[in-house]
Amino acid sequence: MDWFTKLDGCREGLRNLNKAIPEAAQAFGALGKAVKQGGVLDFKHKEFIALGIAVAVRCEDCIGLHVETLVKAGATREELSDVLAMSIQMGGGPAMMYAAKALSCFDELTGG
Repeated sequence: MDWFTKLDGCREGLRNLNKAIPEAAQAFGALGKAVKQGGVLDFKHKEFIALGIAVAVRCEDCIGLHVETLVKAGATREELSDVLAMSIQMGGGPAMMYAAKALSCFDELTGG
């Protein structure tokens, strides 16, 4: 799978949806901004939580977007792998398959 192409397609779909439901999209964006800025946890740790949930609920597009954000936030492969291990523990066999996709995404986006 080419994660760069997948992310481009995901963004195109989101742009299309945002045009169809601009008020809801803007409200969802504001919620995301609010939860990532406030609170005790730093941004990177919040993104790790989001990635763990994305793996557990098996959302490939969410995995790509959160891994990309984590790469930009300076996450290491070891940190990401630790989060993936916890996701597998919580999500079982299906989460293991999506954890493999998340690690593949990280490797591709970082050239690793």
